[in-house]
Amino acid sequence: MGLAVLALPTLIVSFDVFAMLLALPQMSADLGASSTQQLWIMDMYGFMVGGFLVTMGTLGDRIGRRKLLLIGAAVFGAASLMAAFSTSPEMLIAARALLGISGATLAPSTLALISNMFRDPKQMGMAIGIWAGCFSIGAIVGPIAGGAMLSTFWWGSVFLLGVPVMLILLILGGKLLPEYKAPQAGRLDLPSVALSLTAVLPFIYGLKEIARQGPSPLPLTAILLGLALGTVFVRRQRSLQDPLLDLRLFGNAPLSAALLSMLFYSALTGTTMLFITQYFQSVDGMSPLAAGLGLLPGMAGSILSITVSPMLARRIRPAFLIAGGLALVVAGFVVLLRADADSGTAYLIVGWALNGLGGGPLMALGTGLVIGSATPEKAGSAASLSQTSNEFGYGLGIAVVGTVGTAVYRDRVSDALPSDLPGAAADAARESVAGAVAVSDGLPEPLAAHVLTAAREAFTGGMLTVVGISVVLLAAVALLIAVVLRHVPVLGAPAAGGPGADTGEDGPGPRTPAETAAGGETETAAERAVTAPLAG
Repeated sequence: MGLAVLALPTLIVSFDVFAMLLALPQMSADLGASSTQQLWIMDMYGFMVGGFLVTMGTLGDRIGRRKLLLIGAAVFGAASLMAAFSTSPEMLIAARALLGISGATLAPSTLALISNMFRDPKQMGMAIGIWAGCFSIGAIVGPIAGGAMLSTFWWGSVFLLGVPVMLILLILGGKLLPEYKAPQAGRLDLPSVALSLTAVLPFIYGLKEIARQGPSPLPLTAILLGLALGTVFVRRQRSLQDPLLDLRLFGNAPLSAALLSMLFYSALTGTTMLFITQYFQSVDGMSPLAAGLGLLPGMAGSILSITVSPMLARRIRPAFLIAGGLALVVAGFVVLLRADADSGTAYLIVGWALNGLGGGPLMALGTGLVIGSATPEKAGSAASLSQTSNEFGYGLGIAVVGTVGTAVYRDRVSDALPSDLPGAAADAARESVAGAVAVSDGLPEPLAAHVLTAAREAFTGGMLTVVGISVVLLAAVALLIAVVLRHVPVLGAPAAGGPGADTGEDGPGPRTPAETAAGGETETAAERAVTAPLAG
């Protein structure tokens, strides 16, 4: 029963992301959000989650993991109400920021509590599998339920679905979940928390503004400020006895490769999915529910792939399995490149389905690699790194690659709009394809058709630019995985370390990050990182 309670917040977090994709066109039209505000509405949640995950994992060790989880659930519910009834883009962006901060408490707290509740390795492996599977289930339920809600109610209704879930967590969590505090946790370094956020936000702001308006002093200064603060953050972590982020973890090359690969995968596929959902609705004219159903084959393929990958990894080395999966993702994106403004949705549905099938090995085995890099009592902190990579990658992709796609759209539509289009309508059409669709309803038929054609072709050009960038970068990620992880054995195989290797018998546990950083058999640590968490 406690596991069921812990599974609820993970389901609703992924539900929120996917429902937001479908709600964006209605939301933007109703609130009058500009294209830049749309990007902030989408990526603010991911930035806050990514920025606070490590902090919340550490904070839970100090004040209690159950206590932090319940606090986060209360704030998440309140922020959901604020988002549902937002009256301006700025209010919605603020609500999304609160949702992100509170959402950052959920993943590390739930996974850490699972590690306390299930001591038997096989039970723990099964429990973690159920926990991870709920993200994919939420990804399926999100488009369907969100599309159904948007077909009947206003866009804010998608946020209200999280409120009863958090109420259930608050009521049952205190009764069913055990409390846990680390017996000798160090202090939380607040300057490090501040530095981690102030390094990220100016950097992303500068990238967004350069893509929107071109290079100018303010965004360039913001990028330099973010880089400078990031350098200060890294130096501070190296000098602290209890750092917010233990940089020695990144000395493990396979661990770093897995985190980097998951970041790129989340960034590129998340951004592509945003453009696909907008194509469904604004280019092809699908309803929100139909658009949600269009994503369903990809989500179902993802669940199948994540479930089957650990079994395949007993016969195929993770390096080849993950790299092969990413090659399938690239093939799916090549299918996406065949789409145009008049081709319909078949290419998009098939291409996205191939992406879902190919991404499973990276998400399943990569997460196991990251979690296995730490001792069991620090599994929550290690899991926060995996979630940070995913969440931050998603927000970063929308901010950077998504802004490139938006810039391509704006450039092309500006050249294609008719010269006799009224100024206000022209400005709305230049902002976004959703704006072009909205203003076309009030224009005479020949002019409206011209505007729609120009906007849809320009948007498709921007989407294909995003897909083309993704093809190149994901191919490079596949090559990186194939090279760095090539020595990691199949699941269940003895680690190459001689005595004390993980043979399934009692023996030494995983090495600590300090031991890994100090040198020695890095290959053995990498092998244990993959095989140990998924052996159940």
